[in-house]
Formats: sequence, C-alpha cells, structure tokens
Amino acid sequence: MFTGLIREIAEVRAFEKNVLKLKAKYRPNVGDSIAVNGACLSVTKVYEGGFEVELSHESLEVLALENYKDKVHIEPAMKLGDRLEGHIIQGHIDTVGVIEKIIKKPGGYDFYIKIPPQFIKFVIPKGSIAVEGVSLTVNDVFEDSFRLTIIPLTMKETLFGIYTPGRRVNIETDMFARYLYYMFKKEKSLHWSDIDKIQALY
Repeated sequence: MFTGLIREIAEVRAFEKNVLKLKAKYRPNVGDSIAVNGACLSVTKVYEGGFEVELSHESLEVLALENYKDKVHIEPAMKLGDRLEGHIIQGHIDTVGVIEKIIKKPGGYDFYIKIPPQFIKFVIPKGSIAVEGVSLTVNDVFEDSFRLTIIPLTMKETLFGIYTPGRRVNIETDMFARYLYYMFKKEKSLHWSDIDKIQALY
C-alpha cells in the first residue's frame, strides 16, 4: 500500500526490455515494493546510488511507458504504523488518462484529464485519485473526464510542473469506489448497513 505522497524524484538511467534502472537517494532492499509513477514494482537489484525494478507483462501493457524516462516519481510502500497523509493507494494502475487542458488559477492550476468512459464511474467528486502516483482530490466529474486543482507546492515538488496538454498519465481510481461498485454489482441484496461495516474495517 502507498499514500500518494512522493518520496523522491528519481532519474532514469536506463529502461531495457522490462528492467528499469533508477538513480535515487532512497536505498531500498531487494524484494521491496516501490511505486514508480504510481505503479507498484518490485526491487530486483540495489547498488550504490540506485536500484532496479522489473515490470511484468501486465505492467508493460497498461502503463504510460513513455513517461518512464528522464525523471519519475517514486514512493516506498507504507510500513505498519506510518502516518497516512494522502489516501490509500494500491499501486495498481487502472487506466491511462490524457491531460486535455491546464488552466492557471489564482490558487493553483486546474488540470482536466480525460479517461476511458468505463472508468469514470470510479471517479467521485471530492474523492481521491492518484495521477502518476500523486494523491489528489477530484473537484468535478464529467462524462469522460474530471477536473482537479494542483496547488503551487505540488507543482514545485512533483513533475506536474512540466506536464503539458496531450501528455498521457497513469491513473489509479479510488480503491473503495471500485470495491463498492463490484460488491453492489455482484450482491443485489447489499444494504448500506453492510457498507458501513465494510468501511469500519478500514
């Protein structure tokens, strides 16, 4: 599990076949899970000044691979007892979105991101979403897109400051929205009292 708070912006040394080599200050252990642009990947090698992760066939099919060059967001998996400041993220990318437009506002920047229509049901107004591994709050939801506001600090501390319209981005929708949707779909008799019990577990 992750929080969507970026630990570091790492530098890509190489991306050959399914092996991604990163230069970073953070030093993980072999076997650790780490989110790279929001995707949970396993560390396979650690060396002075960096480490390597492997991408599965599924990851190669789903991710916006063109963003795994130059610089990437990294976040180590949460430890039991860690403070949760973003939202719970699994590191399982649902789909790839496209930044349609960016509008500068007095308090930040509004990003409009389009995603395949079948995933919009998992995007909730004022709910959470992870874009390239960054935990963000959704402002508005449309037929096949959503709007969120990036504050100046986030623009500065993440790679959002260099994003432009047309860029594809990894999207992980809200985990609880997905779970509830499939529960309601499978169990016609599910009531809100059952949902309250489920939420209490978290």
